[in-house]
Amino acid sequence: MRLTDYTDYTLRVLMFCAVHPERPITIAEIAESHSVSKNHLMKIVNDLARQGILQTTRGRGGGLRLLKPASEIRIGDVVRNTETDFRMVECFDADHNSCTLTAHCQLKNVIGRALGAYLAELDKVTLADITQNLAGSVPGGHVSTVRVSQIKRQVSVRLPLPVLGPVPTKAATRTQSKAARKTSSSRA
Repeated sequence: MRLTDYTDYTLRVLMFCAVHPERPITIAEIAESHSVSKNHLMKIVNDLARQGILQTTRGRGGGLRLLKPASEIRIGDVVRNTETDFRMVECFDADHNSCTLTAHCQLKNVIGRALGAYLAELDKVTLADITQNLAGSVPGGHVSTVRVSQIKRQVSVRLPLPVLGPVPTKAATRTQSKAARKTSSSRA
């Protein structure tokens, strides 16, 4: 199962806030850090605030903070609240199921159990569990923000590109195809 970008970014917002509990986090800071649109993050933050997970404060000195301890935020709950569609196969939706195998097929049961196991595994993990190594990986116990623009500036090594020759244009490809057809028809 693949998580949507929305769920991925939701988890990133929560992780960022969990790693920096000592100060309010701004949407701009998260957007810059992860190269994500501020508008997209604002939707996510509003949803998290409505769910009672984030506190948002406007104005100077404002930002985002977790309302609950990271140890009380289960990843399974976050995924359930952000994913919009758990229909893994068509037969999960009785109203739109047109599969002719449904009466005898066991695929729905197998995938249903797998989905249940997936969510049960996520329910065992909290936000604190997935951020504990992040907080301890930098001296002082805090993760430093590395902006994508900084990384781009630091990468100055240019690798030589292989010489492949000229890229054929559509016109050149058509001309080569005509020549190949003439050659093959003259041999026949």
